Amino acid sequence: MDIVSSLAIIALAALIHTSFQLSVSVLTLLSGHSIVAKHSQAKVLRLTSSFVFGVGVMTILLLSFISIIFLNTFNGSTPDIAWAMVCGLLVGVSLAVWLFYYRRQSGTSLWIPRPMANFLNERAKATSHSSEAFSLGLTSVIAELVFIIAPLAVSALVLVQLPAIWQLVGIGLYGVISMLSLVIIWALLGGGHRLSDIQKWRENNKYFMQFAAGAGLLILGFFTYVTEVVGRSIGGL
Repeated sequence: MDIVSSLAIIALAALIHTSFQLSVSVLTLLSGHSIVAKHSQAKVLRLTSSFVFGVGVMTILLLSFISIIFLNTFNGSTPDIAWAMVCGLLVGVSLAVWLFYYRRQSGTSLWIPRPMANFLNERAKATSHSSEAFSLGLTSVIAELVFIIAPLAVSALVLVQLPAIWQLVGIGLYGVISMLSLVIIWALLGGGHRLSDIQKWRENNKYFMQFAAGAGLLILGFFTYVTEVVGRSIGGL
């Protein structure tokens, strides 16, 4: 696979990642609780900025960690069975997203275990320092790992095939794109937009985001399978 195709797969995987909504939900919870607690606008901005930074750090750490595992396991030469398994994971998660991502109720409640959801809600309510907001950002990424593991895994497999300098580019590209939706919401909140308007937009468009994420995973799985498994098999004939 050439570098352009590799970066395209990483970019698409990151776009799918950014369509997931748990970190955005926790960010809006944190902002809402901070407003109710009558924190100053400057403090709300500090807390939300620390949260966004925590999400970005954990995302890059997870991608790097998975890449190291693949690199040590396959020594830079990934077998077809590994590509096929990751493609199967992409298809499986796409179906799970279509069927289970949002709970069958009003609002934007996500399908995650209720104890985890309650924990995140309570931590968002109790957060009053930047360090707490940072750790909350780290935790929110872990809480959604069951869904984001698929785009992270395929990106990691692609990364270990690249030269070292392009691996750094790929990690940076994934980190930036995967944060787009969160950064946009953070910018809107920091710019003075009403939280209720943001929440209304999210609720009105949640099924489109759900469909887009599932479709993106399916397309990514098909494209990767054709490129890496079928393409290499034909090339080896």
